[in-house]
Amino acid sequence: MSAEELAVEPLAAARRLLGATLWSGPVAARIVEVEAYGGDPAGPWPDPAAHSGRGRTPRNAVMFGPPGMLYVYFSYGMHTCVNVTSGPDGVASAVLMRAGEVVEGLDVARARRPTARTDADLARGPGNFGSALGITLADYGTALFDPAAPIRLDLAPEITDSAAIGVGPRVGVSLAADRPWRLWLRDSPAVSAYRRSPRAPEVGRSA
Repeated sequence: MSAEELAVEPLAAARRLLGATLWSGPVAARIVEVEAYGGDPAGPWPDPAAHSGRGRTPRNAVMFGPPGMLYVYFSYGMHTCVNVTSGPDGVASAVLMRAGEVVEGLDVARARRPTARTDADLARGPGNFGSALGITLADYGTALFDPAAPIRLDLAPEITDSAAIGVGPRVGVSLAADRPWRLWLRDSPAVSAYRRSPRAPEVGRSA
């Protein structure tokens, strides 16, 4: 399995990442919830909600690179959010890791997330996912399929049962808020709750 499996359109890449395992040092999490994001209007998947929606900047440059790279950003000045780049080299898109189940390094993850009430809470939500795995801004641009990388991605067999996957709008975005680009594994207790941005137009007016 290689990064080229993610060189596809955003929603297909998001679906491919469900069930995959992200390793960061001693902690590993099975990915159970994701959100797809596209790019700028010049690309094939215009997405005004994406960080790349207005073009390349120093912050989002890795989104325009090859698939299988780590895109990390700081949200609200306190949360580290973890994304995996997708699409062909030169075309912006990425998939946000919204939630995971910690499958290795539970003691380390618990120490990083002492306020988590249960193990299912450890990596529920994108900020908690980054915290549980100890991923920081210094990890930006990591090649996740490099066997020597400190953070690695192992793809699982593709999920072919569509009934096992939930589909709905993305969380917290005010633009393209109705786009059904959030996917999750229905049987996972670690999936986060849907919260629509108060800045988003009423349902049906923001595709």
